[in-house]
Amino acid sequence: MKKHNYSAGPSILPQEVFEKASKAILNFNDSGLSILEISHRSKDFVAVMEEARSLALELLGLQGKGYQALFLQGGASTAFLMAPYNLLKENGKAAYLDSGTWATAAIKEAKLFGETVVVASSKEDNYTYVPKGYEIPADADYFHCTSNNTIFGTQMKEFPTTNVPVVCDMSSDIFSRELDFSKFDIIYAGAQKNMGPAGTTLVVIKEEILGKNGRTIPSMLDYAKHIKAESMYNTPPVFSVYVSLLTLQWIKEKGGIAAVEKLNNAKAELLYAEIDRNPLFKGAAKVEDRSNMNVTFLLTNPDHTATFDALWKEANISGLPGHRSVGGYRASIYNAMPIESVQVLVDVMKALESKV
Repeated sequence: MKKHNYSAGPSILPQEVFEKASKAILNFNDSGLSILEISHRSKDFVAVMEEARSLALELLGLQGKGYQALFLQGGASTAFLMAPYNLLKENGKAAYLDSGTWATAAIKEAKLFGETVVVASSKEDNYTYVPKGYEIPADADYFHCTSNNTIFGTQMKEFPTTNVPVVCDMSSDIFSRELDFSKFDIIYAGAQKNMGPAGTTLVVIKEEILGKNGRTIPSMLDYAKHIKAESMYNTPPVFSVYVSLLTLQWIKEKGGIAAVEKLNNAKAELLYAEIDRNPLFKGAAKVEDRSNMNVTFLLTNPDHTATFDALWKEANISGLPGHRSVGGYRASIYNAMPIESVQVLVDVMKALESKV
């Protein structure tokens, strides 16, 4: 029976990607070797890395605009400290927007390097909304924000206009919607939501912002060194990069980010419409900031929990419970989630209404 995978990550990936990856595990490019055992310096894998980096820039509309794409390790959590290491000057200042758990984690790392100004926070309301109307210090070395808050189900719909470099953690909504990506100087994203399996992190960097902070940076944390080595400074996560490439190819075949966004909007509208219509449910995030990737919702009466849980499990739904910080439920409807699976969840919510 088909499982409808609503896990927040590692998450659902396209079926076609699984099929191609499974063949490569047995025999990659008719080499007689598995993708799991080939040398990262082999001609076959160098071609994978080059295409993955190029295709990431192509899909984001950043080719030929002074950007480089890297596939690194350490997840967004390592990127939290790489940003200040590479951009924050000695005695400088960084500006951060605190919109959720991972933004808080990024702020914690930045404070190790220098003055860190939190321009706004929604912590007092358990991050149910994205702060707006804040000012970014003109003398900041960079501004950092998180585009989508996986745990709390909120998403930035607009980004500030500023003259300081902008760094954005797009781990949970990269490649899901069209944006003017040239507004950002560094974008980083763990692969395990919309792009591939856990193990690699995409980093997109405008090269001209590097090398200006006067710091001595450890080699593994120096973006310039990784750019020079073309993501091969150390042994890369070969399989994760390969599956990420397959997923990027799938996005392109679908019609690119614009086509994917259209489907994502339809999925989100379908699910949010049921949450708002059905008196047994309520959304956890403020309506204007609702995420199209992570839909958080609660039962209006907790007494219905056992009945609802039995219904969605019987429908072969997986990964629906919400994060402990919010409670209730979280339906992660990333790019690869088909609208048919969303309809299954909506039908289950309607079935609960008919039972109680």
